[in-house]
Amino acid sequence: MASPAVLAARAALATIDLSSYDKEQSRLMDERCILVDEQDNAIGAMDKKTCHLMENINKGLLHRAFSAFVFRPSDGKLLLQQRASEKITFPDMWTNTCCSHPLDDFEAEKIEKGQLGVRIAASRKLEHELGIPQSQTPIDQFQYLTRIHYLAPSDGRWGEHEVDYILFLTADVDVTPNPNEIRDHKYVSKEELQAMFEDPSKSFTPWFKLIGRDFLFGWWDELFKRKNADGKVVAKSLIGVADGSKVIKMT
Repeated sequence: MASPAVLAARAALATIDLSSYDKEQSRLMDERCILVDEQDNAIGAMDKKTCHLMENINKGLLHRAFSAFVFRPSDGKLLLQQRASEKITFPDMWTNTCCSHPLDDFEAEKIEKGQLGVRIAASRKLEHELGIPQSQTPIDQFQYLTRIHYLAPSDGRWGEHEVDYILFLTADVDVTPNPNEIRDHKYVSKEELQAMFEDPSKSFTPWFKLIGRDFLFGWWDELFKRKNADGKVVAKSLIGVADGSKVIKMT
């Protein structure tokens, strides 16, 4: 149930007609995000459309999300995606493997213990966006690192305001992209991604740039330092590398 503050605010929250946008992406905007406060306490639920309008974000509307990073075990390369042109927020931008939301629509995705809900959501969305079979992304193999709180506009109308769970996974996966979600994808090394970040012709989602700026490359180095006996990188080796007990506010 929504908190009294959320219930009181609903009447004043902005809305928008989505008929000019891609039909499938508009349909997905009806899914319900989990609303949270700045300490990541669940306080209610609201549709994605409402949650991603900057007019509402500027009133403090905040929701839960995840960013999944899938690395190839043999060489430690990271799978990137370029968001489809049909996306309503941040179209055509390069980003980490999968970024989305646990949904209030699914009871399992609301489970907070052991980050179970976001792990389940990550496996579901990796299949939806990249066609990766859920059998290849077992929820117990995601390594949770930390949570970040950030706000980022997409354009004058849309944006993100999230408490974002960062999940690493090392797995050999079969990728069959959903063209309505993904324009392109590729594996990159740390050095290749650093070069991409320096390339002015490429654009990146703001959360990916923030994570890259402050965390990603250090954790990537740790993956290589902690290779297993077979010389492969293992996400679960990163247990204890980051303090996941608190929400890190980033700007």
